[in-house]
Amino acid sequence: MKLGAHIYLWMEKWSDAEVGLFDRARGLGLDTIELSVGLDVKFSAALTRRAAESAGISLLVGPGGAWPDGADLSDEDPANRRAALDFHKAIVDQTAELGGMAYAGALYGRPGKVLKRRPPPEEFERTAEGLHALAEHARKAGVKIVLEPMSRFRSHVVNTPAQMLRLVNQAGHPNLYILLDTYHLVTEVRDYAAAIRSVSDRIWGLHACENDRGVPGGGLVPWPDVFAAVKASRAEYVGFEGYNTGLGDFGFRRGIFQNVCPDGDAFVRQAVAFTRRYL
Repeated sequence: MKLGAHIYLWMEKWSDAEVGLFDRARGLGLDTIELSVGLDVKFSAALTRRAAESAGISLLVGPGGAWPDGADLSDEDPANRRAALDFHKAIVDQTAELGGMAYAGALYGRPGKVLKRRPPPEEFERTAEGLHALAEHARKAGVKIVLEPMSRFRSHVVNTPAQMLRLVNQAGHPNLYILLDTYHLVTEVRDYAAAIRSVSDRIWGLHACENDRGVPGGGLVPWPDVFAAVKASRAEYVGFEGYNTGLGDFGFRRGIFQNVCPDGDAFVRQAVAFTRRYL
């Protein structure tokens, strides 16, 4: 089982100046770093790849930076769906250039966009169509597509593991996988271990954080049950995701209003030690 952490535990934006993080991450007991990219994130893919490979770190890529206006695979407007597909395909190509193992996130919609209405049946249909095309493009590039359901406060398209599994099945492509996040599970399901088991054949990984999005342990999440379900599944990755609350207002702008991660290194040390008890 690979252990990884998101760059947002340390920094707001990736750049060439940050490649020293890979050696630090390896020293903290990590195998993987999650990069967030987007239209506003400029860096040398070749330099990042060389530095990661030199440190023995694998890369997971997500679309945490700026998106094109309107881009959304679930949108009613075909132009917005095309913009989203083109955007995601470009990041898949960037992931392949980085030597990344997967492109992951709420790729089915647009994080932060919540339409407060009953979802029409055609919404899933058009989203599944876009995901199938993206998954096929990624297959040719040697990159997995990993989809993460988010809570009702971040998306209206997919909130639960059951909805995610339905969408993946409807898209009908073997290169689509699922990543669950305990922070989002807290809002949307009551039995976290059962939720993990329900997608055990398609799950690729887990974001492990507490109900307050802090370091695992001491909160509401029943970790022994959660990690037992993960170990019994096909998951190959556990990552720690959060936002550094010691970087000015960065954490606050990302919706973290408590000081849950003032120090990324300390967060990861505690998370790795805690998680290894179970994995």
